[in-house]
Amino acid sequence: MWRSCPTSALPPANDWLPVASRTVRLGKPDHDRTYGWDNEYGSEQVELPAFRAARRLVSNAEFLGFVMAGGYRDESLWTEEGRGWLGYTRARHPRFWVEREGAYDQRNLLEEIPLPLDWPVEVNCLEAEAYCAWLARGSGENVLLPTEAHWHALRSDAVAATAGRLDFDQPTWLEAPGNLNLERFASSCPVTMFQQGPLTDVVGNVWQWTRTPIAPFRGFAVHPLYDDFSVPTFDGRHNLMMGGSWISTGNEALASARYAFRRHFFQHAGFRPIIEERGREAITPGSQLYETDALVAQYLEFHYGDIASGSGACGPSPFGVPNFPAACVSAMLPLLPADRRGRCLDLGCSVGRSAFEFARHFAHVDAIDFSARFIQSGVQLQEGRDVLYEIPTEGDLTVSRTVSLEPLAIGANARRVLFMQGDACNLKPLHTGYDVVFAGNLIDRLYDPKLFLDGMPDRILPGGLLVITSPYTWLEEFTPREKWLGGWREHGEPLTTFEGLRRWLESAFELADRRDVPFVIRETARKHQHSVAEMTAWRRRSPESARLR
Repeated sequence: MWRSCPTSALPPANDWLPVASRTVRLGKPDHDRTYGWDNEYGSEQVELPAFRAARRLVSNAEFLGFVMAGGYRDESLWTEEGRGWLGYTRARHPRFWVEREGAYDQRNLLEEIPLPLDWPVEVNCLEAEAYCAWLARGSGENVLLPTEAHWHALRSDAVAATAGRLDFDQPTWLEAPGNLNLERFASSCPVTMFQQGPLTDVVGNVWQWTRTPIAPFRGFAVHPLYDDFSVPTFDGRHNLMMGGSWISTGNEALASARYAFRRHFFQHAGFRPIIEERGREAITPGSQLYETDALVAQYLEFHYGDIASGSGACGPSPFGVPNFPAACVSAMLPLLPADRRGRCLDLGCSVGRSAFEFARHFAHVDAIDFSARFIQSGVQLQEGRDVLYEIPTEGDLTVSRTVSLEPLAIGANARRVLFMQGDACNLKPLHTGYDVVFAGNLIDRLYDPKLFLDGMPDRILPGGLLVITSPYTWLEEFTPREKWLGGWREHGEPLTTFEGLRRWLESAFELADRRDVPFVIRETARKHQHSVAEMTAWRRRSPESARLR
């Protein structure tokens, strides 16, 4: 039952096939009867310009040309991450090749064999990216790894071209359409063996690396039974692989599967390069991550710019506007007696300034954000390290900033903060018993604000506070319109977000304070966003008074 493929030969030259432009819709429907992980659900629409795709997966023979040309020694072909991996591993060829007397064998699952030249090369994403760069340099073409949407376009064309002769998805197929589902071999096989429409191996043989870092689709919701499966990979460092391999079964063999690994990992994965017109490269959800480096830098400046610019801790930001996280904490403290400052929950903590400000006054602070990269900055500061970042001045010009917690003079208090990655709409049961829950500029960026608010009475102690700040900039890209708390007309009359909050909270909370808190976000040296958030503080009623209402 566990037989490796017995055949190999010299592969034919790979060629490029044109693929028409189209709209690609991504996401597994809720009503789909097959199993799916939470990151597969939701929906996204991608506009793909026309492109060209390699007819076959890159073979060992093709990749051998890259190796013989010194591809592993030419650092100019590698990304910064790739150069770091090269320096650490000292790699000079793919991990599963074994060099013996000037020739190569290949280590498979069951044995070592002479390098099968027409089998797909098995590499990590960094090696695949370097090969594309090498091919681009030699051809003058814009050779890249495909995106998730490109792979779905290729699969769609393969399905159409076979006119129903091949069933490309479980559980309806009578047999797998390629080297997939453990139905063929206990190894890879020649890249010419399984024709699927105009291409070979659209599915099966080896996984296919994409350049798309995994990110949630619109409408994504963390599954309550495994909240640590998908969210930790939404960090820009885990790239999607598509199509499955010879050993992929069950959900892994479905077209809707979304598995992502770190770019230096090996996962029975190869790749199929594409060519795109320069300047018209496809944009996918994964390349518009919530936590881009530029956004992290912008929020570091927003939270710590008063320190990094040398104006002193808690000094004014541009135009004399106080530091926003510090101002919010200062405004809230008079509302809470000193004996009610035990536990605080900072939701949407971003890069951590508000959490550290709360730590001056509370015995413990749980700081939660959806973005791993944001949290990493907070943790780095908490550990006593400096965080370096660059902010734009004009055009391509930037200025460097360095920030540490030393100017804040909070010392050991920083250790009162526990940073965690999580979803504000799906918090764990352990997040309860708080004197304060602070949601800073978060409510209008949640996919279900009412679900978030519904959970608050069980998490805040009677007499405790729910503090919400927001400029109320509702956008459908973050929150479906039907879930907005306000900003629309009800029976012809305007419904404000404050009124929506009041309606939703009044059974369990009473309004304790309402005020404006301005803030400034720097875009460039001469361009700033000046906004005004409304801060509302809602005091948790006692269970008795809540029942009376």
